[in-house]
Amino acid sequence: MRLIDEAYNYALIALEHCAKPVGFYASGLPGGYEAVWGRDSMITSLGASLVRLPMSKILQPPFPDIGSRNIGLLFKKAVRNSLQTLGKNQAWHGAIPNAVGSWNEERQSDVTFNSIDSSLWYIIGNYVYAKAYKDKSVLKKHKKNIERAMRWIAYQDPNNDGIPVQQPTMDWEDIFPHKYGRTINTQALYYAALNFLGENKKANRLKRTINGEERKTLSLYDKKRGYYLPWIWKYHGPMGREEGHWFDTLGNLLAIVSGLATPKIAKSILNYIEKNKINRPFPCKSIWPALKKGDPEWHWYFETAESKDPYCYSNAGIWPFIGGFYVAALVKAKEYKKAAKELEMLALANKQVHPKEKQVKDFGFQEWLHGETGKAMGGSSAYQAWSAGMYVYAYECVKSKKVLFFD
Repeated sequence: MRLIDEAYNYALIALEHCAKPVGFYASGLPGGYEAVWGRDSMITSLGASLVRLPMSKILQPPFPDIGSRNIGLLFKKAVRNSLQTLGKNQAWHGAIPNAVGSWNEERQSDVTFNSIDSSLWYIIGNYVYAKAYKDKSVLKKHKKNIERAMRWIAYQDPNNDGIPVQQPTMDWEDIFPHKYGRTINTQALYYAALNFLGENKKANRLKRTINGEERKTLSLYDKKRGYYLPWIWKYHGPMGREEGHWFDTLGNLLAIVSGLATPKIAKSILNYIEKNKINRPFPCKSIWPALKKGDPEWHWYFETAESKDPYCYSNAGIWPFIGGFYVAALVKAKEYKKAAKELEMLALANKQVHPKEKQVKDFGFQEWLHGETGKAMGGSSAYQAWSAGMYVYAYECVKSKKVLFFD
């Protein structure tokens, strides 16, 4: 059996562990992330919603037991129930929770917010479900939830310029690295959400602005560097503009996958990744370069973060779920041979298992790997839903030569 097919089969096992009655847990083993996260469950759904029966056509020995179970139906329920859980716990003002089921000491609640991307991923996830299963019933059921979530996003526009703004620590990278204002991660997701909602005029204006074709002071694309800046904020006269300069891998890849990036910009971004080996030893490091104490963008509260050391966690650590978006971005750019090669490297990444992990022997689908060595890190964090889900998504994109849902 080819490595990429073997990884696909093990991804289904990992996803089966993550599929719970309330939706997709962020990880599938005891002691992991035993809750439904807005972004994690929706990203997981990109791949999980593509799994169909009969499994016997996909799975070969030693996987006969899975072939006899209706995993496709199990995943469909998990996608639907993730949407239901998130929508049921929507805030009165429209924000979709960051997580449901993970106790938060500060809030004294099982429901946490303080994120902007969870609301955008929720909107995208509803349309993914409708497209994947050719079923608009859930989309119709959640119509008011979607409208309220989009209205909340619209309120995150203090300058009334059509570009949502976020506060620090409000997306997947949390406290590290520090970013705020107009971020590329949020703009890429917002662009996708607008297109799904049929708001093409708003989407096109956002695209022209972010790419520097109009309202250039609001552009995130840096022609000299060849990629989108991670964040920008206000101008201060001769002092210039508040902005970050490190490379945000996920944000740039989402810009390609969503179609926010033009083909020319997409090519520049992919060249930058390859030139700086951000896709090695496995795809892909979360940022580049790694930040260290004393750098201009270092903040005091990084000292206690898991990211304080270079190449660890979100400080240029390797995140396999980002690798899935990298493969999809190569497909978007019609780099099919490179996409197939990177899919195999992603399979190798997901094959890594932390030495202290006792519950998994093959294909750990870890949360993150060391950015230099490629070794599994983070203790017992195997069977991460989005690592497995994005592998399935990348596999299907390579197979179909399409960026599914977004093309």
